[in-house]
Amino acid sequence: MKTVTVSATFDGEQIRLEEDYSLPKDARLLVTVLPEDLDKERREWAELTLRGLARAYGPEEPEYPDSLIKEANPLYKPR
Repeated sequence: MKTVTVSATFDGEQIRLEEDYSLPKDARLLVTVLPEDLDKERREWAELTLRGLARAYGPEEPEYPDSLIKEANPLYKPR
């Protein structure tokens, strides 16, 4: 059986799948409990990522000329 991810909720007594999925008897499951405010956590991770990118590519970052390229990437397509 391949590994799949199926959304589910807990109603206080049972875990209920949010979509139809046939489970064989005695199927082994992994249960991940997500934080209540998942959107807040995603925003925080996104903000942390943006801060890291801002430090790496800030306004003081020099522009490098194409002449510094030693070997061109043949798969690169300019925009």
